[in-house]
Amino acid sequence: MGSNRKPSQAPPRPKATPEDVAEHLGVGVETLYKWRYEKKGPTGVRVGKYLRYDWADVEAWWEEQKAA
Repeated sequence: MGSNRKPSQAPPRPKATPEDVAEHLGVGVETLYKWRYEKKGPTGVRVGKYLRYDWADVEAWWEEQKAA
């Protein structure tokens, strides 16, 4: 059978690791963890022992920073 996805819909982007997000933002991983501790950075989610970020959350956080 066919896919439930609409033909024009892009496949979901994989979740980002802290290393991915830090590189994308141009900061160190330590800075990203510090921001998480201080509740200043993009929202991350624990998946077992791993921390993952949704790219949409990272981009939304970035837009908030630009507006501030």
